[in-house]
Amino acid sequence: MMLARVADSLYWVGRYVERAEHVSRLADVMLNATLDRSNAANQTARIALGALGDTVTASEQNLYDAARVLALDLEDSNSVRVTVAMARENARQVRDQITTEMWERLNMLYLRVTGESAGRTFDRGSSAFLHEVIADLHLFKGAADSTMSHGEGWRFLVLGMYIERAQLVARLLKAAFGEGGLGGNDHVTLMNVLRMGCALEPYLRTYTAEIEPRHILDFLLFGEDFPRSIRFSTARIEEHMAEIASHVAFAGRARPERLAGRLKARLEFTDLEELESTGAGALLTSVMGDCTRIHEAIYQTFVAYPLEMRLPA
Repeated sequence: MMLARVADSLYWVGRYVERAEHVSRLADVMLNATLDRSNAANQTARIALGALGDTVTASEQNLYDAARVLALDLEDSNSVRVTVAMARENARQVRDQITTEMWERLNMLYLRVTGESAGRTFDRGSSAFLHEVIADLHLFKGAADSTMSHGEGWRFLVLGMYIERAQLVARLLKAAFGEGGLGGNDHVTLMNVLRMGCALEPYLRTYTAEIEPRHILDFLLFGEDFPRSIRFSTARIEEHMAEIASHVAFAGRARPERLAGRLKARLEFTDLEELESTGAGALLTSVMGDCTRIHEAIYQTFVAYPLEMRLPA
């Protein structure tokens, strides 16, 4: 088993990179919504900020400021600037475990979002700034997949990415549909929810022009082949967790691969009809809670495990 500090750092690189991409996309969709003079801008802001834990809905007049905070604020732990900096710091600590291609791409992105000109660049073209950040994060993920050996280190990085993704998408869906049922949002807002989930084109290829709340929930929750659905993410969590756990003697401790297997099964055996009768909120809250428990079990098993498990007898 690899060193705890290495596993920890790679796991957090995956989490922070995924979070930075998600926040960038939410900020961009929120900004684009201001071009629509209907109530969609405020509805989109409510969902985007709610998905990030902000209970105060921005008015249409200050959506730009809200997006700028999400992108560049130094005090917001979810901002793109902070999460990219944290990803880079964790990558620096395990520089010998990642490839030059990964490090260069992440370092270039770090300089872009933390440099003295970052604020001015954002002000000149906020959408372009956010699109470039998202593109750089995609390039980093591509470099990780195509240049890093697919061993334990890579699995910890990808595991962090999918745990973060499952939680973020669950929060997005709960903000959109969890409290008020499957109604209350207009057509433009529903399209923006799909954009925030990076799902508009894949969704339209499945459902054509039927932008319906129940279809969106079905696609982003249960889409078996869509890489940003919760079901797809939980299947990957279970897959990578099982492979990592196969090299560990647990000695009665928490079994993160069992927790991951239960979460995967829940998503496989829950259907839309059952969800509509009970409400989406309970399942989404359960998914977020299960991801937190998996995270805690990962730490107990691979990061903070007892000394006798670290050294050979």
